[in-house]
Amino acid sequence: MKLLIKNGRVIDPQNGIDETLDILVSNGKILSVDKKISVSKDVETFDASGFIVAPGFIDLHCHLREPGYERKETIESGLNAALYGGFTAVCCMANTNPVNDNAGITNFILEKAKKVSKVKVYPVGALSKGQKGEELANYAEMKQAGVWAVSDDGNPVMNTALMRHSLEYAGSLGLLVIDHAEDKYLSEGGAMNEGETATRLGLRGIPSEAELIQVRRDTALSRLTGQRIHIAHVSSKYSVESIRVARKRKIMVTADVTPHHFTLTEEEVKSFDTNYKMNPPLRTEEDIKALVEGLNDGTIDCIATDHAPHAYEEKMVEFDKAPNGIIGFQTAVPLAIEKLVLNDQISLKRMVDAFSSAPARIIGLQNKGNLSVGSDADLTIFSLRKETLLKKEDIKSLSKNSPFIGRKIKGAVMAVVIDGNLFRLREK
Repeated sequence: MKLLIKNGRVIDPQNGIDETLDILVSNGKILSVDKKISVSKDVETFDASGFIVAPGFIDLHCHLREPGYERKETIESGLNAALYGGFTAVCCMANTNPVNDNAGITNFILEKAKKVSKVKVYPVGALSKGQKGEELANYAEMKQAGVWAVSDDGNPVMNTALMRHSLEYAGSLGLLVIDHAEDKYLSEGGAMNEGETATRLGLRGIPSEAELIQVRRDTALSRLTGQRIHIAHVSSKYSVESIRVARKRKIMVTADVTPHHFTLTEEEVKSFDTNYKMNPPLRTEEDIKALVEGLNDGTIDCIATDHAPHAYEEKMVEFDKAPNGIIGFQTAVPLAIEKLVLNDQISLKRMVDAFSSAPARIIGLQNKGNLSVGSDADLTIFSLRKETLLKKEDIKSLSKNSPFIGRKIKGAVMAVVIDGNLFRLREK
């Protein structure tokens, strides 16, 4: 039951560690972090020379689709893709069928996940019954079953009073509200970012103000109620500025950004490839600059995938009729390495924090997101230089809706440790 990770560059933002060390794991816990740890020959070892060893990466925002949409993804296939993407834990959204708005669906997800994968699952319950935005779901029942947050992700809550009551109810139970910030009256019918490019392409646009208005409303409600709120998939510079101001005013707001929003711009839509259609939409280089600045200064806490599988035939329609979203588990870490770290946009320590320590803090997982002795032995081991070539046959998700297929990205996940179990994902 022992495992030794040798000679890796260990980065643990929470404990301020960045040096070459060994990590000894025993019975699912971290036993020792030190230089040149000696063990008997029968202990399994992994030589991490040339690699980064970090606390296990946690994805705050993904869609596993099961129950109800198994042709897009199953819990098993989704967690396998997450594993190969370097994630030791994921938080799955509630827009299943039936919606995860009760203990029965929450229990189903958790029981199925335990049977098929070592990757930990932290379900997000629905904010409203059926995600209809009319009546609050039973948060107390769902919390007892295992949810840690509530959200109507994909269905922005337009009823301001309902959102206020959600914050109050969730806060009384220690649950977080995750906000899909979108004014549907401004975004309805839109297919991409509003601007000159949309006009030239003949597509109806979604202004960044559709996001900004809800960010401002919901941070105001957070201030009013004194409860936490998390803004998902921030996409515009105006939203970043608004969140920054809210944080300076001590409003309890956190936020995440996706790799596709800090990597791609609206210009990609010129191809009319529906794998570039997502919500919020891809925006501009100016927005990307603001998102990166937000990551750097902590305005944006973490990186989340918003992994959103869709079947082939669903995406093979006219651009404005296609469903929103792309898969993201297996490209998130390489894109962050190539776009952010190797381009000197953010530090490696900040990237590790955004994937591990920060999401663990937001969820409230004291034994994850760090490499302290006694913490859970969840590790992500990756290379900054080895390239990832995303081939369709290597995608573990049932759906293949990614604009990055066929592209070489510098950076690769080499191995993952979950509860002390080593998964070797790539040859050195």
